[in-house]
Amino acid sequence: MILHEPVLLGETVEQLAPAGRGVFVDCTVGTGGHTEALLEAGASRVLGLDRDAEVLPLARQRLAVWKDRVELVHADYRRLDQVLDRRGIEQIDGALADLGHSSVQLDAEGRGFSFRRADPLDMRMDRSQGRTLAELLDEVTPATLADVIFEYGEERRSRRIARGIVWARDRGGLATTADLAAVVSRSVPVRSRPRIHPATRTFQALRIWVNQELDGLDTFLRMVARRLTVGARLAVISFHSLEDRIVKYTFRELERGGERAMHALTRKPIRPGRDEVAHNPRARSAKLRVTERTS
Repeated sequence: MILHEPVLLGETVEQLAPAGRGVFVDCTVGTGGHTEALLEAGASRVLGLDRDAEVLPLARQRLAVWKDRVELVHADYRRLDQVLDRRGIEQIDGALADLGHSSVQLDAEGRGFSFRRADPLDMRMDRSQGRTLAELLDEVTPATLADVIFEYGEERRSRRIARGIVWARDRGGLATTADLAAVVSRSVPVRSRPRIHPATRTFQALRIWVNQELDGLDTFLRMVARRLTVGARLAVISFHSLEDRIVKYTFRELERGGERAMHALTRKPIRPGRDEVAHNPRARSAKLRVTERTS
């Protein structure tokens, strides 16, 4: 069984300090790597959520030895209040949200996340609901698509790329992720291409768009803060500047006031060391921020 390798694992567990504490929530459990580490470090109970039902069997298998101390739930983290209320849980002793996507998800055939294969244009994290990328692209205007690619992908050539995508769509030349990647690559002049694959930023933007990944992130962070016991911490791992900016400013606003006092423990984000990046290149852009409830 090939499982995703969690990033900043030691740093996250150290910051959450689970030993001897009660209920923790892994809001993005994935294949269970962080949850496993929290349980090994002494967390009494972990509630794991994920909007992607297809990774939960892998997490369940990985965490089988801890089955009496872990519960896995198919749910978007933005529904955390509902999940806790249904279980009669008023407060929690710590929470983690890894906002990235696991290698299991990104590399899975048929999901539409990879530009290295000819997969269907899907990109939904939860394939039981929502619209596919193909459905969204089928009716989007060049102007709207350019805004999506610019805002969510921070791609300077968004207008040119958007025009190329719509042109290919209108001529029936956009059926797979390979088609999409080829269109994007043709839209970016060779001399202007970054070190990363020219389709990387566009695929990120489209994935965020399909899954509405940034919608409600601020609200979710505030929701968790209200649920923390005094001394409990929230750790958030982000992988691009859009997410990190929201986390940074929400933590700052929580510290400045409100009904529950919070204190950001990471003025600058914790980054993976050279050894981790060398071993797991996907960790290179990870940033960990932590806040603690103080009263």
